[in-house]
Amino acid sequence: MAVNHPSRDQITLENFFAALANPMRLQVVRALADGAEYPCGSLLENVSKSTLTHHWRVLREGGLIWQRPSGRELLLSLRREDLQARFPGLLDAVLAGIEAAEESAVTAPPAP
Repeated sequence: MAVNHPSRDQITLENFFAALANPMRLQVVRALADGAEYPCGSLLENVSKSTLTHHWRVLREGGLIWQRPSGRELLLSLRREDLQARFPGLLDAVLAGIEAAEESAVTAPPAP
């Protein structure tokens, strides 16, 4: 079960932002921000296997995640060091933006 990852130098800003252009993938990146590894099927609930595979591919090819084989499954982790080296501060800014958006959505008054 081999997977191909872009090298640090192959991670582009365009692919980084394209990978984050989906709310499910944003959710995954936020979950992985704690630095732990997670089994592929544990991060998004009630999502078909083919949809998960698509999201993992986009995140992997965008240079945001590592997929590491472990037995019969793949474990996911965030490529924080590579992203920090390639685009200093960008990942932290994105994560802070996600958090701020979630907080404002919770505290925002209902629309009239």
